[in-house]
Amino acid sequence: MSLFRRHRRHVPTLNTAALPDLIFTVLFFFMIVTQMRQVDMKVEVETPQGVQLDKLTHRSTISHVYIGRPTDGSEAAALQLNDKIATLKDIGRFVREERRRMSPADRERMIVSIKADRGVKMGIITDVKKELRRHGALKINYSGEEERP
Repeated sequence: MSLFRRHRRHVPTLNTAALPDLIFTVLFFFMIVTQMRQVDMKVEVETPQGVQLDKLTHRSTISHVYIGRPTDGSEAAALQLNDKIATLKDIGRFVREERRRMSPADRERMIVSIKADRGVKMGIITDVKKELRRHGALKINYSGEEERP
């Protein structure tokens, strides 16, 4: 008789009972953290490229103004505020609504970001800037892409 017996080793099965809970927790986390695009683009914007670009922080303080060719095919440049094609006269109401949705602390840091197509005439952008200033939106920046080598 042998002094050493061979023991059959048994690998325990993996308990997967908590796996659905873990998957739903991760799914719930990503649903909370992810921000969905809120603006339905009605103008086509191909932003200009630049070398010295800075990323803006505090996304809750940024309001976007889009200037470009309408997606319906017309040639004239159009102004988009939120989800609507607008005119220069609508900018005052837009600024008031954007301030109303912000907290009092964010109102002080409100930035209007102009995202204009590279083919838009500078006169249109200047008119938009004048109208924004007239309604107290003094912090204005331009959106652009980083220049590709």
